[in-house]
Amino acid sequence: MSLTLVLDIGKTHAKLVLIDANGKGLCRFTHVNVAQPSKSYTALGVASLTQWLLTQIPQLPRRSEITHISITTHGAAVCPMDDNGLVLQPMDYEWNGYGEFHRQCQQRACVFEETGSPALPLGLNAGLQLAWLKHFEPQAWSRVRHLLPYPQYWAWWFCGQLASEVSSWGCHTHLWSPHEHSHSSWAWSQGFDALSPPLQPAWADLGMLRPELASRLGLSPDTVVKVGAHDSNACLARYLHTMPGATVVSTGTWVVVMATHGRPVTLDANRDELLNVSVEGQSVPTGRFMGGREYAVLAGDANPALADTEHLLQLLEGGWRATPSFCDAGGPFAGQTGKVWQHDHALALEDVPLHLRAALAAWYAAETSVHIIRHLSAGQATPVVLEGPLSYNEAYVAAMAAMLDQYAVWRSTDELEGTARGAWMLAQWDKRQSFQTGLSLVQPHSSVQHLLATCYEPNAAFPHPRVSSFARPWQSS
Repeated sequence: MSLTLVLDIGKTHAKLVLIDANGKGLCRFTHVNVAQPSKSYTALGVASLTQWLLTQIPQLPRRSEITHISITTHGAAVCPMDDNGLVLQPMDYEWNGYGEFHRQCQQRACVFEETGSPALPLGLNAGLQLAWLKHFEPQAWSRVRHLLPYPQYWAWWFCGQLASEVSSWGCHTHLWSPHEHSHSSWAWSQGFDALSPPLQPAWADLGMLRPELASRLGLSPDTVVKVGAHDSNACLARYLHTMPGATVVSTGTWVVVMATHGRPVTLDANRDELLNVSVEGQSVPTGRFMGGREYAVLAGDANPALADTEHLLQLLEGGWRATPSFCDAGGPFAGQTGKVWQHDHALALEDVPLHLRAALAAWYAAETSVHIIRHLSAGQATPVVLEGPLSYNEAYVAAMAAMLDQYAVWRSTDELEGTARGAWMLAQWDKRQSFQTGLSLVQPHSSVQHLLATCYEPNAAFPHPRVSSFARPWQSS
């Protein structure tokens, strides 16, 4: 039986997942990603990740049966290369050393109507990273011959072939026009389009494993390397044909809400709303916030197991609530300072009882997620699919189902996270119509619904400093 090796590189962790032809995960190994300082900026830890792959893959069971390698990575990462490899290390999007250059570049690059990409903080627009490198590293930049999005860099590392891919260029880079299905006018003006290898589908066979690498890793030289995709779009790929029209909530370091209903939506760049581009090239209205990072801030050292319905009810009965934001990385409430409240009183996060902190984090993540879902739904109660780590979080799921009681809320029951499952599906894309979704319909919890109906008055816009005056965000636009 042939096996697929998925390399799933998130911002916080990288995963190697070995999956059989029936979609069953056989083993999973994790690596903590650590940024690396370079001469003038902070870079992604490519060297550390490379060493981990060289060490871990030869230890995989049944590695001689691997026939495909499929790759998915986080966005906002592009690799400047010559014909032999990296010329400049890819920038870490959390580096914030752009200074005045950030504003000047965004004024030229950010044409929201063309790119569907808002001006984001830090280096979350990959075009800004490239413009900075071109301006401040001119000697090295003169040697750049290719610009590879991060998934396609790792595909090149495995097989030596160059390609780029539409979901990777289309994820808030300012380098792509979803309407024209081509590079943006600003990318053309900067010469970035000329450095982009030809587009290939994420599911296409890019090439065979390099012979010398196959020998070192203990893999067959006939192993096929796929082109690869942006991670939240790999997750979305799972549902493009199995649940068309759904709103998919991909959770991890980021919570990314993607609405595939196909109806017109008025997007607001100031709310971190954008047009994503699916692996099949469709424009997908999207909203997001750095929910995983904010969850970690709010939960602190609390026991993760306490993010359950029992503690969610205690939290609501006690009048606890958090208002955005707890991470300076965009989102629908960018620029606001996060606060914690009990009834009318603002308190320090440390004042929240430790046994309620995980439930508070889940409640906050759910409120913000629902706020985005409602705004992207174009007035229609579309099916909502919860994916990733928060889909296993009982308090988050219960809160989502209660607030979205007019929607059908589904939770992934897959043993694999959506990004890894999507990457596996891309390796067998010719069978996409027959894939099973592995979902469970979530029934709203009556006690949670009752507390929401009795404790929160729908008379103000979310968020609001007085808990007793909070709007129900699921009723606001």
